[in-house]
This record gives sequence, structure tokens and C-alpha cells, in this order.
Amino acid sequence: MDHPMRMKNNGQINIVLNSKKRWPVENKGTKSIVPTSYPQEHQPLREIEDELNQLVGLEEMKKMIKEIYAWIYVNKKREEVGLKAGKQALHMMFKGNPGTGKTTVARLIGKLLHKMNVLSKGHLIEAERADLVGEYIGHTAQKTRDLIRRAMGGILFIDEAYSLGRGGEKDFGKEAIDTLVKHMEDKQHDFILILAGYSREMDYFLSLNPGLQSRFPLVFHFPDYNIDQLMEIGRRMLTEKEYVFSPDAERKLREHLALMKSTSNPINFSNGRYIRNIIEKAIRVQAMRLLLDQTYHKNELMTIKSSDLIFTDT
Repeated sequence: MDHPMRMKNNGQINIVLNSKKRWPVENKGTKSIVPTSYPQEHQPLREIEDELNQLVGLEEMKKMIKEIYAWIYVNKKREEVGLKAGKQALHMMFKGNPGTGKTTVARLIGKLLHKMNVLSKGHLIEAERADLVGEYIGHTAQKTRDLIRRAMGGILFIDEAYSLGRGGEKDFGKEAIDTLVKHMEDKQHDFILILAGYSREMDYFLSLNPGLQSRFPLVFHFPDYNIDQLMEIGRRMLTEKEYVFSPDAERKLREHLALMKSTSNPINFSNGRYIRNIIEKAIRVQAMRLLLDQTYHKNELMTIKSSDLIFTDT
């Protein structure tokens, strides 16, 4: 049976999100492995699930977060009755293009693990190469240790992590990697490290550091959003701000997204971030149009028209 979760020889679990593969239809009378409701004691999962349901797509990630919750919860029950329940490091790797939800998911995982008392704080520290790599020998290790110290009890999220391996053997990025690896082992249950970046670059980065790959038991793949999902993201953003698209505006945006998806390099298209920028620009253009027209009826104040959509990419 095709399944988005695959075990590698090195013990890693690979999860493909937003999988387009069809799942087998359950036989009548069989019980779903993903319940639709939970007892009161599972309030942490219910709260995170409510937030996950606000996200477009990411269906496999939503399932996997429930499975991580179940694994941790059942492990605690095993401990209570004297069974073995060894702690597993939860360091993760997120692979995907910009704007596919990686930072948002990392933040939600931190909140869930905090509610489950796995992480004492559950906060998210975001970093990139410049935050870790120093300018002289010893400076990088200190900067990296400082970041890890700030992340204690929560998650250290390093975006474009592959940039740490670009400079070769003499680059200070290697010193940052070595420091991260040491603390991943020494303090593996005190914080969670998530490395994120483009899929191909992350694979190359791991090939340069073979010892690093085995330290990430969970690897998540974040595919690009399709046009329907991008449109839904745009509609939800407008609804939250109490705006709506006119039919012509919605048609214009859909046609533009189809053009961008067919002509842009996927690694340069920022998915949800791209939609957010379009919406924010459209709201500003609409405000100027209404100011010049001196039209302030409620319907006009709410409606984004096709003329308000300005695309700088074409």
C-alpha cells in the first residue's frame, strides 16, 4: 500500500505532505485510525487540531502531528505501568520551497509539545546562517551555543540550513554544524532542532555531512501549493480582514497564478507568501481608489476589484 511515511535504512522516517496519491477506501465496518473526537484529557491535541484546521493543505502533516501526540501519550502510559518507554529525539528536517508552511508548522509543534510537557517552554527561535556563523575562529561556536541556549525548552528553527555547508572545509559554517551536532547529542531532550530548506540543497548538504543525517528521525516534505489551494489561502486572508474578491478579481488572480505556476522556477515562487504580498498590495491599492473616488459604502469598503490587483511579476 502506498503511504506517505517511509522508513529509510538509517532509521529516518520520510513524510510527504499534501500527497496527491489516492488512499484505499476503507471496508465498511472498519474503524478509522484517526478519530474525529477525543476525550477531555486530550485537550492539548484538540486545541492544536483547531489551529491546524485553519491551514490550507498539509493533510499528511496534520495526520503526523496526531501520530506524534499519540506516540508520546502512549509512551507515558507505558511508563506508568512499568513498561519500557525510551525517549526518542524529536529533531526534524523540513524540505520544501518558500511559503509552504514550514515555519507555521514548526511553531504549532512547539506549542503542542509544550502542552504535553515534552518541552518546558515550546517557543520558537528562528535563525539563519548569519545568526550562527562568526567572523573569526571560536566566534561561530560561541554564537551557535548562544542560540541553542536561547532555544532551550523550545525549538531552534534554522532556515536555509544548507548554507552552512557551502563554504567548504575551511568555512566557519562547518564549526556551526559541529557545535549543533554536539548539543543535539548532549541536550537532545532539552530542545528540538529543525533544519529547513530547499529539498535538493538539503539533500546535498546531508551528503557532505553523513553523520548529520542519522540524527534527524523525522523528515517532512512540503510540496508546493496548487492553484486551488493558493486561491483558498487568498480567500481566507481576505475573510480574516473582512474583505472579499469581486468575481472579476477572483478570475484575474486565478489566471495570474496559472501563468506564474507554468512559467516560474518553483524554487523562486514563494507560494503562500506570494499570495499574502498580493493581498496586502491589493488592499493598499483599493484604499487609494476609494480615497480618490470618495466612495465609502460598506460593500465598496469590503470589495477587492480586478483593478486593485497589481502584479509586479509580469
